[in-house]
Amino acid sequence: MPRVKQRTPELRDRVLQTAVATLAEAGVTGLTARRVAQAAETSVPAVYELFGDKGGLVRAVYFEGFRRLRRHIDALPTTDDPRTDLIALMANLRVFVRENPVLGEVMFARPFVDFDPGEEDLAATRSVREFIVGRVRRCVTAGQIAGNETDIAHVLLALAQGLARQETAGWLGSTRASIDRRWHLAFRATLDGLGP
Repeated sequence: MPRVKQRTPELRDRVLQTAVATLAEAGVTGLTARRVAQAAETSVPAVYELFGDKGGLVRAVYFEGFRRLRRHIDALPTTDDPRTDLIALMANLRVFVRENPVLGEVMFARPFVDFDPGEEDLAATRSVREFIVGRVRRCVTAGQIAGNETDIAHVLLALAQGLARQETAGWLGSTRASIDRRWHLAFRATLDGLGP
């Protein structure tokens, strides 16, 4: 009698978590269905049945990255100073990317040719975008910065991503003090330049 296939939600979650761990350990080129299946103690056909193909697996990793980022930023307190809260958010994004550099690459740089997020995929990341725009909106409403809140959020996120990539690549400085100073300089100068 053939063995009953069990493609359970638990197996899907285990494969997904294994894919994220494999990505962190082996990088973009090391993320293969075979490697993930072996580490998750399942079969390659099971991975394909659960995710469709490698692109589907990468898509699931992409969404998992944004779920993790949202949990990360949800832990941030809200104070009476919107500018401080916005800077804290950028610092939090920095920590997330530093702790998850390859996951950050999947989320923001799209390194896989078999996955190019479409409108539906980008819509699924909306809660993170709304959180960032909300922090910018508080600064605009408080008169600490001036401009379109969505435009400013995009600029700040791009700045944080660029600095994080430089930091993880070792290009932003050789000491923690110099790296921290450059992060602080970038955001202080940008927010001061956006002053009303």
